[in-house]
Amino acid sequence: MNPLLLTDGYKLGHKEQYPNGTTFVYSNWTPRKSRIAGIDNVVFFGLQYFIKEYLIKQFNEHFFNLPKEEVVVEYKKYVDHYLGTDYDVTHIEELHDLGYLPIEIKALPEGTEVPIRVPMFTVMNTKPEFFWLTNYLETLLSNIIWQPCTSATIAKQYQSILSSFALDTDRDNIEFITWQGHDFSMRGMSGTESSILSGMGHALSFSGSDTLPVAKAFETYYNADVTKELVIGSVNATEHSVMCAGSKDDEIGTFRRLLETYPTGILSVVSDTWDLWKVLTEYLPKLKNEILEREGKLVIRPDSGDPVDIICGCDHKNPIVAKGVIELLWDEFGGTINDQGYKVLNPKIGAIYGDSITIERATLICEKLKAKGFASTNVVLGIGSFTYQYNTRDTFGFAMKATYVEVQGEGREIFKDPITDDGTKKSAKGRIQLYEEQGKIAYKDQVSEQEENQGLLKTVFKDGELLIEDNLFTIRKRIAQ
Repeated sequence: MNPLLLTDGYKLGHKEQYPNGTTFVYSNWTPRKSRIAGIDNVVFFGLQYFIKEYLIKQFNEHFFNLPKEEVVVEYKKYVDHYLGTDYDVTHIEELHDLGYLPIEIKALPEGTEVPIRVPMFTVMNTKPEFFWLTNYLETLLSNIIWQPCTSATIAKQYQSILSSFALDTDRDNIEFITWQGHDFSMRGMSGTESSILSGMGHALSFSGSDTLPVAKAFETYYNADVTKELVIGSVNATEHSVMCAGSKDDEIGTFRRLLETYPTGILSVVSDTWDLWKVLTEYLPKLKNEILEREGKLVIRPDSGDPVDIICGCDHKNPIVAKGVIELLWDEFGGTINDQGYKVLNPKIGAIYGDSITIERATLICEKLKAKGFASTNVVLGIGSFTYQYNTRDTFGFAMKATYVEVQGEGREIFKDPITDDGTKKSAKGRIQLYEEQGKIAYKDQVSEQEENQGLLKTVFKDGELLIEDNLFTIRKRIAQ
């Protein structure tokens, strides 16, 4: 599709609505408010994907590299019938004649944690006649960028929580954290691109992921190489259809067959197709020798009920249910007590829970395991669409707003500050300089062009070319700091 059609309809008339003589529009992309308790910084991520996929690939393939008459006629057909008018497409023809996008984007390095209300990047036109293009791109840019930033931020929060508890209860196993948060979200996301963008955000903080296309996407857009580095990974795992096909009456036989099928490595088996507690207290004891003699780990996966209660136990009249999965596995397979005094399960057995996990539930699981004397690293959490799809652009209040224009050769510092708003929508004013203060990024507005250029924002895209190209390894290092 012609990427100029990927916009909000009201953008079509804005070229004529700017004051006569407008030649320059300068805007910024900013997270304005956090709606998640405990998160005051947002991870910047996804711009390089947007630039490569849309500003370069799609604009070239579906606009600049096609005959002008073809793309202009198509554009005019849809806009004429949409607006019910004879739309003037002269500016579209002029853009095609130019042969590239006359846009400059200045940005922070991806993977940077940016405080709420601090801009992440700026967008401006590089040729005066294309002043209209800056904010025309807002819809597409916003549509693509908010989700990878949001998911990367939430994943970072999970990683921080899991790391904190691991340091408290199993510090010698801190490297396990990269696998403790596993992306289970793909099937529940709004589409494949949404899955990939969110999944890449998750993978900045974790290696565990079942969103397979993320590996290809990181190679395509972020210079990764799956043959030379760990991008994402997973293990052999069953689903309910496998267990059902083996029949309820012979569930233990299905377990035994799976252990024989995979004699080495990690094997995850969904265990609550019928009766989780029967699996834990009847089947696993009978399979104990096979499990302990196997060169690998059997991971028990329940995914129904309250994850906190299932994993950690709860106040229940049934003493088996009251213990929860981890304590029951300890009772049967034992383990070790580390030098911090916490129980670590036998490395031949483990657990994963992947249904309805949230930041709050992840925290509770870690807290309750710790309170019971178990290391938080005894369980892997499958983080799915219940975490990553239940978000919108407003989760962190993302918006792209113009703050400086030039009209008739005169610069104007512009801003918005609705009297009926609570202050969230108040924008910066004029050009912006980003700088570091006490280890955090801050901004100053109403600065000169020279002051702006002395700040942290660097030109990453200009006139159709990507000028700074980042890679997954560097971004992961950056976010880990």
